[in-house]
Order: sequence, then C-alpha cells, then structure tokens
Amino acid sequence: MPLLPRWLRRLLLAPAVVLLAIVVVTTLPAWALLAAAASPLVPGRLRPLRLFWIGCVYLVWDAAALLALFGLWVASGFGWRNRSPAFQRAHYVLAGWFLRVLFWHARWALRLSIDVVGTDPDTALPGRPELVLCRHAGPGDSFILIHALVNWFNREPRIVLKDSLQWDPAIDVLLNRLPNRFIAPTPERGEETVRQVGHLADGLDDNDAFVIFPEGGNFTPKRRLRAIARLRSLGLERMALRAERMRHVLAPQPGGMLAALEAAPDAGVIFVAHTGLDRMRTVADVWRELPMDKRIAMRFWSVPPEEVPTGRQERIDWLYDWWARIDAWIAANRDVAA
Repeated sequence: MPLLPRWLRRLLLAPAVVLLAIVVVTTLPAWALLAAAASPLVPGRLRPLRLFWIGCVYLVWDAAALLALFGLWVASGFGWRNRSPAFQRAHYVLAGWFLRVLFWHARWALRLSIDVVGTDPDTALPGRPELVLCRHAGPGDSFILIHALVNWFNREPRIVLKDSLQWDPAIDVLLNRLPNRFIAPTPERGEETVRQVGHLADGLDDNDAFVIFPEGGNFTPKRRLRAIARLRSLGLERMALRAERMRHVLAPQPGGMLAALEAAPDAGVIFVAHTGLDRMRTVADVWRELPMDKRIAMRFWSVPPEEVPTGRQERIDWLYDWWARIDAWIAANRDVAA
C-alpha cells in the first residue's frame, strides 16, 4: 500500500491516534471486563486480557510520544531549530525514555527478558563511531536493538528502515526529525538506495551508531529461498551456494554495507545476532505464544576498522563469513533462548 504524503500523514494519522487513545482510556473498564470475560474461553492464561493490555499500552505510548514530540516542535520554534544539536539530543533522550517505558511493560506483561552477551559498543572502540549490522527476525527486533544502543550503550543511532514503518505516526514523526532513512526495498531502486545509505553514514561522530539490516526484511523460510533464487538469477552461483548452507538467516545484501564502509572508513563494525522470537513470524504465531515467557539472547561482535577488508569482493566475502557465523550462533542458541 503506497504511503500518504507526509503532510497528510501528519494531518490525519497523528490526531487520529491521540483521539483513539483518549477513547480507549476513557472506556478502559468496559474493554477490560470484556477481555477478562473472554479469557476463560481461550487457551492460555488470560490471553485476551494480555493482548488487550499490550495493544492499549502501545496505543497510549504512541499518543504520549506524539504529544511530547509536539511539545518539542513548539519549543524548537515550531520546528525551526529541530536540526540543532540541542534539539537533536533532546529527541534521542525522548526516544530512550519511551523505549524504557515500552520494555518495562513488555517485561511485566509478556514476561520478556533480554540478555546481551559479547561486545559493549562503548568499551570496544571508545570514542569511535560504529557501523551496526544486525540480522532481522521476529517482532520488535529493531526496537530491541535501538533500545540497547540508546539506553545501555549511550549511542545515537542512524537507522536504515523500511518506508512502511512510517504508517506508525510516532515512528514517522520522531525518526524523520533525526538522521535516518526510510527506503522502499525494491530492486529497481537499488542504486538510489545505496546512495542514500552512503549519504546517511557520512559524517558520523564519536557516539553515533549507523544501523542497517543487510537481509532487507524479517527471516522466513520462503524469503530465504527467494533470496537464494535471486542470487542465482544474477549469476552469483557461489554466493547462492553459501546462502544455501545458512539455515537461519537470509542471504545478506552487501550494497548498503559497502556504501557505509566507504562513507565511514574510520568506524568500527559491530555484528549483532539475536534469537528468542524467531518462530513468531505471523500474528497467529504471536497469539499462540502469549504469554511469551521468552528470553531473548543478543550477541555483539566487534571488529576494529583496521581489520575490515579493503577490496569490494573481499568485503562481500567477509560479510558472508560473518553471516555464516551468525547463522551458527543462532543454531546453537535458539532453543536455549526460547
């Protein structure tokens, strides 16, 4: 579905979310009673009530974020100083606070825990920017990664995201005020996408983290097969064979990484693997898993800039080597995390 123009999204979607949140909060007892009454009829402990609560929290969270962002917009001179360092920092602080609130509720309502092992981006390469390359699988994995970078590692992320995420008004407003790029991942726009990624990675400072998901989408078995078939259609048989040996990840697309490395040659590279939500690929999967009782394990590996290969093909092979390592780590840890 094509996106509405930005001015129309601001005019229609943002006020609609705030009004809907007000309606839900003022009628909360009635909805909660209905969800509680339905709970004995559904397998799982209080599943409808938990699902209602999660949806309600996210809706109110979205509306509160929009109101706070409106306040920042007014304070910045109706957007005039939004790009100044002080107001950019204020937006990162706001994002960190709202992510803490969101994950506090996730831990309480879903019994969800997150364990990070491996490199701390602030101690691995202190005073240097980072390029963060993460696998993509399960609901909310990008939220989890950004929460870790902002709140645990005190980084200011620049993120490459799918343009469809702009249907969420709070994400739309917040991330378009910060140095991020929403892209439409289509083959015909490949060169333009790579150019935008390189532009975004230019000028990183010492506490920036450039975040990209080289797979281009959440892992599913069908997407894995399509990615392998696409490599073969491009005549990249060796890459296709390597992708076939990786069972838990999609074949990485190197264009964005290559552009980022060219734009930020002094940056370190962090590879991120995670597991725990892999099997939840659809709304039905999420419903079946409630309450989740999940432990999400995240693994960080750090590579200093002097160890990053310099040639184009060497960098592509290096990316595939790391993705094979991530695939092996997931295979060894997915059942433990679940």
